[in-house]
Amino acid sequence: MPDNTEDNESEAFVIPFVKIQGNGNDFILIDETDGEVIPDPMKAEFAALYCDRRFGIGADGVLFLSKSDKANIRMRIMQPDKSEAEMCGNGIRCLVKYAYDNDYITETCVVETLAGNLPVELGYNENNEFIAKIDMGKVLYECSEIPAKGGGEYLRKINGYDVYAVNTGVPHAVIFVDSVEKLSIEEIAPSIRYHESFPNGANVNFVEITGKDEISIRTYERGVESETLSCGTGSTASAAVAYKLGKTGSRVKVNTVGGPLVIYLEEDVAFMEGPAATVFTGRIWA
Repeated sequence: MPDNTEDNESEAFVIPFVKIQGNGNDFILIDETDGEVIPDPMKAEFAALYCDRRFGIGADGVLFLSKSDKANIRMRIMQPDKSEAEMCGNGIRCLVKYAYDNDYITETCVVETLAGNLPVELGYNENNEFIAKIDMGKVLYECSEIPAKGGGEYLRKINGYDVYAVNTGVPHAVIFVDSVEKLSIEEIAPSIRYHESFPNGANVNFVEITGKDEISIRTYERGVESETLSCGTGSTASAAVAYKLGKTGSRVKVNTVGGPLVIYLEEDVAFMEGPAATVFTGRIWA
């Protein structure tokens, strides 16, 4: 059978992409450092189409990498529901891995996001595993900063659960349970994610204390509208609340479904450390 790839490429708009994941939180990355690839008005629709796991490539979101006049590089993330997230911790690790592998950045850099400019330390360890440590900034506990309705710090009873809320780049609800293993996340989380207390919605984290400085979590993500294998901002939020309540120390190992992350807390500032891995590269003929 003849190979008409070159002919097809000449007749179509070709979009190179990289599939990349951090603890199973997976993304499609589009490199726009040389200019816009997907026009802004089409980015949301592009994410909805290609994040679909049956009719598209499959992903929890689309990362758009571009140049920045405020930092070393800029990240935007569009989600399957066509919304744009302010920030994504696992997404930043994936973004900087690609940027580092392509010599856009060095082992220290700053990433511009809608949640602010975040410093990152990164590189390969002795096992050739890519690791990035992100300065997640100040954990926000006040209702006005989350945002959540009410004043002061957020603790409410919702559907029988004690719900704590913080902002670690995006709004998060944190709920402590005896065991995360058998929870029906898809049934329980949506009513909390959409609760009237959260004007912009919230990601929902169920947290089990599994050791002196260790927790296990499961996260239902706003925008994905489903449980994901890992959530970096959710891990940060869960560790921060656990530490604030005296349930753990300031260095917390967070076991997500997709693998472990380490969260370091210095007063109200959090740092997240974890891996990222390239899955495959490809091209879309549009």
